Amino acid sequence: MYADGTNGGRGRRAGRGRRGVAILALILGITGFAFSMTAVAIQLLPRQFTAGEQRQIEAWEVMRRWQTLPAGRIFPASVSYQLSATVLEDTAPLDLDALRVSIAPQESDCAKAVTSLAGEVLRKDGCEAVLRATYIDATRSYVMTIGVAVLPNDAAAASAGNGLSQPRLAAAHEIGDIGRLQAGVLVVRFAGAGARLYDYSRQISDSFTAGPYVVMYAAGYSDSRPRVPVSEDRYSDEEMTSMAAGVARSVANTLAVRPAPPHCPGAPGC
Repeated sequence: MYADGTNGGRGRRAGRGRRGVAILALILGITGFAFSMTAVAIQLLPRQFTAGEQRQIEAWEVMRRWQTLPAGRIFPASVSYQLSATVLEDTAPLDLDALRVSIAPQESDCAKAVTSLAGEVLRKDGCEAVLRATYIDATRSYVMTIGVAVLPNDAAAASAGNGLSQPRLAAAHEIGDIGRLQAGVLVVRFAGAGARLYDYSRQISDSFTAGPYVVMYAAGYSDSRPRVPVSEDRYSDEEMTSMAAGVARSVANTLAVRPAPPHCPGAPGC
């Protein structure tokens, strides 16, 4: 060892250098380990869909319901609806039930299930099928057909809905001169003992869109009464409309309700 301590200073500096290198290597090692563990965690944790992917998955789920749900789910055996307190001249509404009497075979040629002008609109927008069912009220005074036109997507359904609402599509010829009805679903014709009861003329009709679906309904009297406008009978008009609109909303809610947010099971590669 030199008297001026030179050799000792070099040793201390060399020692500090080695410790610095070791600390740096340790830091880099820990950092690398942390990155590795993060990557492993990302692989093992459930995949997180982007907002755009979630919307696409939800739209796909709604779009395929008409094929995956049983007909009895789309068109339930009974549907509750209300008659307003106003028309009853009472303080509370009246709860009633519409009863399903038939489900028609699925019609892939949409034009065969709707009025002629409605068929042109649906064909232009790519209609894939029309689903129909018939309901009556509990007293068998009114009968209705509910129809669902399946379109390729929401935009096509909106286009078809706008087309059906045009005044030029009013279908007065369907029931003579008693009024102008919106073009839409044709009533379901029956064979057998119930044919006379359920073979009715359209008194009211309407349609609206729900996701990729156009929901249509037509209703009339089931007791072969003279063809007078239902609008001349305020009570009948209100009850017939309440029943038809209630069934239509029920079907629309079943088909087009927004599904739960999609998630990916926590498995690698999901």
